[in-house]
Amino acid sequence: MRENRPGEQDAQQEPEQVQTEPQGLADDADGSEAAPDGPHAPELVIVTGMSGAGRSTAAKIFEDLGWYVVDNLAPTLIAPMVDLVMRESRSTDRLAFVVDVRGRAFFDTLRSTLDELDSAGLNHRIVFLESEDDVLVRRYEGVRRPHPLQGEGRVTDGIERERELLRELRGEADLVIDTSARNVHELRTAIESAFGDSDDVPLRATVMSFGFKYGLPVDADLVADVRFLPNPHWVPELRPRTGQDPEVSGYVLSQHGAKEFLDRYAEVLNIITEGYRREGKRYMTLAIGCTGGKHRSVAMSEQIAARLSAEGVDTVVVHRDMGRE
Repeated sequence: MRENRPGEQDAQQEPEQVQTEPQGLADDADGSEAAPDGPHAPELVIVTGMSGAGRSTAAKIFEDLGWYVVDNLAPTLIAPMVDLVMRESRSTDRLAFVVDVRGRAFFDTLRSTLDELDSAGLNHRIVFLESEDDVLVRRYEGVRRPHPLQGEGRVTDGIERERELLRELRGEADLVIDTSARNVHELRTAIESAFGDSDDVPLRATVMSFGFKYGLPVDADLVADVRFLPNPHWVPELRPRTGQDPEVSGYVLSQHGAKEFLDRYAEVLNIITEGYRREGKRYMTLAIGCTGGKHRSVAMSEQIAARLSAEGVDTVVVHRDMGRE
């Protein structure tokens, strides 16, 4: 049976729109216009991204994690919804808004809404779901639905318009998740690793091994190339194993330059992680690549993740292409 992909449900149906009476955010941070117990500022997440990349799937995952999720909400209604929660619902402490951007007017409204939240001192995080063009085309063709922005053109025309429209928002996202090669379970793991508990973790890192022959990860903040190390693929007894095997890992780490790379890269990451913490950035995705994503990148990713964890960074390791050969 074929494994469902995150964006397939998005292309099949349009969620019901929520309607509320618009009103402003609480006027003062001291709660002068709020409930008697004072304003209650919930944790806020805006889930957006490419149509067909898995927004509806992400909404269900956030719900399962205990978030109050509002799907397909017009951007103009986000601030009134937050205001309502701050004034009247002290039991709702985590809100996720799933927003799609159907045109320039919607995008401009979302931009002004985010600015309004910033002005009110309400911290929010943006999760952007991404996918490759050919994957999006296959998903839309599979459910026989048009792209919301294609008009009289092709699906690819709609994808191109949407990608250009969202370019700035993607650049501002706190977390970008590429669902091109992820099934729904892998998307759940990615979201759970970032939002699965309410503990105040200052920085979470995903260390991802990958193979260059399968393409660069589009959701990586930093990419490192370890193809300068000898490839265990050419050692017959190591070829069928992976970088998680102690013998393969030992072979990779014993090569000239391996330890020096880890030491220097760790120094660079220390500078970057401290800067991210100062800037309030909570997520970091590091991609470590070799030719096939099976030996060198896997072994080095495990080592880098261990060093980050030792520095107090909450770290998850993902081996994107291991097993694809």
